[in-house]
Amino acid sequence: MSEMSRRQALGVLASLPLAMALDRLETTPAAVERAAEAAQQALRLGEGEGERYQPRFFTPHEWRTVRTLVDLIIPRDERSGSATEAGVPEFMDFTMMDRPSMQTWMRGGLRWLDAESMERFGQLFAELAPAQQTAILDEIAWPARARPELSQGVHFFNRFRDLTASGFFSSRIGIQDLGYSGNTAVPEWKGCPEAALRHLGVSYRETASQYFGGR
Repeated sequence: MSEMSRRQALGVLASLPLAMALDRLETTPAAVERAAEAAQQALRLGEGEGERYQPRFFTPHEWRTVRTLVDLIIPRDERSGSATEAGVPEFMDFTMMDRPSMQTWMRGGLRWLDAESMERFGQLFAELAPAQQTAILDEIAWPARARPELSQGVHFFNRFRDLTASGFFSSRIGIQDLGYSGNTAVPEWKGCPEAALRHLGVSYRETASQYFGGR
């Protein structure tokens, strides 16, 4: 993960056609939109009425792990807020409730992460020091480099990263980060516009295969 900067995560998103990314996640544009709207509503309730969001799918421990993990993928930086500030954990919780087919890999992956953390460091993932957390993620963030015995963790993390990016860039903070100015008709998805790629500091040369190998 130390090598996977926020801009590289953005590069993954920009390199993947939308349909391909959503297919990998077993979700649809409509489901992403529903979850994004629900997450933003939850954030507004929290800001306006101080109503703390209570996850419906994640257990309290899973919720803590998810919040830790999304901010390791997209931390706050000089341009915008973090994944948790954008409501990505809430987006994921609504997505899990809306798409039950995604629940097994999510719950199983979080358990794998805790088991790996216990084996290496004797503590659950959310309790580890940041350097220990990134040490584990460094070995599962890059499928082409990962050891075969870590394949379960690789599969989980890459889907989790895709879902984090979907939640972030469908949020108010994420849209502002991209400099999006409003709805325009897009008859055919041809990838991220060149102007947006330049704004993000990435290019299509950073292809999906660089990150996902032959998957």
